[in-house]
Amino acid sequence: MANYKYPDKVPFLKFLVHASDIARNPIPFHTKIFREYGDTISLRRFYTPPVILTRDPAVVRHVLQKNHRSYKKSKLQTEFLSRYIGHGLLTSTGDYWLRQRRLIQPGFHKDRIRELVDTINRTIDEQVRSFRTGTFVELYPLMNRLAFEVVSKSLFNYAASPEILKRLQVIIEDLQKFTVKEMRQPLKRLWFNIRGEVKEHLKLAEEGREIINTIIEARKVSGKEHGDLLDMFLHSEYDDGTKMTNDQLIDEILILFVAGHETTASALTFTLFLLANHPEELERARAESLRLKNSEEALEALGKMEHITCCIEESMRLYPPVWVMDRISLEDDTVEKYAVKKGTLFGISVYEMHRNPEYWEDPETFNPGRFSENGNKRNEAYMPFGAGPRLCIGNNFAMYEMMLAVNTIINTFDIETNKAEVEINPLITLKPVDVELRLTRRV
Repeated sequence: MANYKYPDKVPFLKFLVHASDIARNPIPFHTKIFREYGDTISLRRFYTPPVILTRDPAVVRHVLQKNHRSYKKSKLQTEFLSRYIGHGLLTSTGDYWLRQRRLIQPGFHKDRIRELVDTINRTIDEQVRSFRTGTFVELYPLMNRLAFEVVSKSLFNYAASPEILKRLQVIIEDLQKFTVKEMRQPLKRLWFNIRGEVKEHLKLAEEGREIINTIIEARKVSGKEHGDLLDMFLHSEYDDGTKMTNDQLIDEILILFVAGHETTASALTFTLFLLANHPEELERARAESLRLKNSEEALEALGKMEHITCCIEESMRLYPPVWVMDRISLEDDTVEKYAVKKGTLFGISVYEMHRNPEYWEDPETFNPGRFSENGNKRNEAYMPFGAGPRLCIGNNFAMYEMMLAVNTIINTFDIETNKAEVEINPLITLKPVDVELRLTRRV
């Protein structure tokens, strides 16, 4: 492929002028250039192929799904993140990733996750009972703690002490914050090394791995079955009959903690905020909510939470936890009307794609009805969990957890917010800023 054809080029000066704003929050700039230049644009780089930024679902599906074998994740994910959280499904690539995916996938099948519903629902009930009522409280920390507890109990089923899990939570959150800091300020990485911050956080990562290894070894010695995800990991076998090493187990468990609790916490925060600001939608959701006494009731209720599900899906459309993805072309390729060179970096703006007026009517409006059976539920521009072979392996787990959590919270409390708009902070995931809710227990 000799004659390359790239999308309209955005002048480098535009990026240079807005560099400091982009470093803080790139989303407003993305919105502006998409409106000015179209759904797919390019930026020239010195000595390397251009960067392509897109919100076009046809381009995205080509890269993530149709021709996925010709693309890989960037070094930011496969090498940079892996320094701190290991080589699990999120950060691995190639044949190793495929081998791990095939090994772990059966454990996240809907039927297998349904076996964890009792643990998930019981943990949610415990957390909700501890919520403070009668005054405005910051919502994200509540949802973050709830989601972390759900993941830890689903993984270890009460096999680890609360103190140990709390320490692990602190370590993971600290590592995530520092990772974002390094990625957002690449020119300061040498300074971070000189100051000892990199060494300090690598030591933290090692402490986290030691905590998880201790839990794994204790489980192996006990010989007991707990019906949790750790049991599933320990019993999973490759085609040749071998099993994961402890290091591999730790990598995958760390990924589940990192990817499985912060994204859910953000999605729950956004969903409850939007419901508090839309009383009619809240009442429709509350009308189908139930106080669930046991796992049988919870399993039966999951299939009936139609409007609650629509509200969560619409929330993730407006505020997708994974708001941006990247891929690098491994060879020359034709992507729709473009001819791109090997090494081209694609930036996929899920946030902008979810608000692209070409595919969504009134895209800035919270309208759960668009995900009903009568709405455009199968919209090709909707990818909150990604697409293709690397579709999030925990999507069923996340949806069940969010459905049960929203159900319990709106059934237990009246909710009220003191803001009409939510601020966002696009880090590795899209995080809500200073969202407060007042919870009043329902009688």
